[in-house]
Amino acid sequence: MIKPWIAALLLTLSTSAVAQIELSGKMEQGSLIRGKVPAGSNVSLNGKPLRVTPAGDFAFGIEREGALTQELKVIYADGFSEIKPLKIAKREYQISRVNGIDKKIMEPDPKALERAAKDSAMTKAARATDSDLTAFTSAFIWPLTGRISGVYGSQRVYNGVPGNPHFGVDVARKTGTVVVSPADGVVTLAVPDMFYSGGTLIIDHGYGVSSSFLHLSKLYLKVGDSVKQGDKIAEVGATGRASGPHLDWRLNWYDMRLDPATLVPPMSEVLATQKANAPKQ
Repeated sequence: MIKPWIAALLLTLSTSAVAQIELSGKMEQGSLIRGKVPAGSNVSLNGKPLRVTPAGDFAFGIEREGALTQELKVIYADGFSEIKPLKIAKREYQISRVNGIDKKIMEPDPKALERAAKDSAMTKAARATDSDLTAFTSAFIWPLTGRISGVYGSQRVYNGVPGNPHFGVDVARKTGTVVVSPADGVVTLAVPDMFYSGGTLIIDHGYGVSSSFLHLSKLYLKVGDSVKQGDKIAEVGATGRASGPHLDWRLNWYDMRLDPATLVPPMSEVLATQKANAPKQ
């Protein structure tokens, strides 16, 4: 006969062993990873605590040049702990070099820089929102479909000086094309004329996850408005520093800039499905 204390220990171990860490997302640089653990669990990434919903959902980001080995730790409600090593795939980014740029272009106007700094402060404050919304757990959709004209992580080197990487995905469409919300959320920033990004809208999806929409020609929403996935939120434009009409969609986990394309099906698949479902002429 098994002694009572041994039976209790076996029950505890078997119960804890059933509890698994569920992760979804591309385990690569630039991705948003979403996870699920039993309710009441505590989660940390590389020793830093993560916010967990009452239902056990959480999210974290992997930076553009994030470490290729990381560690997730979960302490379950019964005290049992589990450590999950994470292997992160390294990404290769598009790097282009442009030489012969006039020095005047390389040295922005001080007034422009001052204005851009104020815009940046507003944007940073909006992305720092740490709400209890749980829309981040849902499947996202493209806010606009069309030709991809710019990808996350790409970078230009001007006269040998690296410029800032591009932290969004660009979809080229004509001015006035309607943009929809990729997921439920609440508007935390709505400015029609920022210096670099022009018409700019930010939607909070909860627990530090937010979407930004840049170069808009028209905004339909104001700060505090709630939106549902698929709701019309704005129109494509070429405002701010843009060479042509397009949507620049960005994804953030707090101040970490991530690739929104890692959350949705490849654009080629979406366009193929649209074509197949289109009414035949």
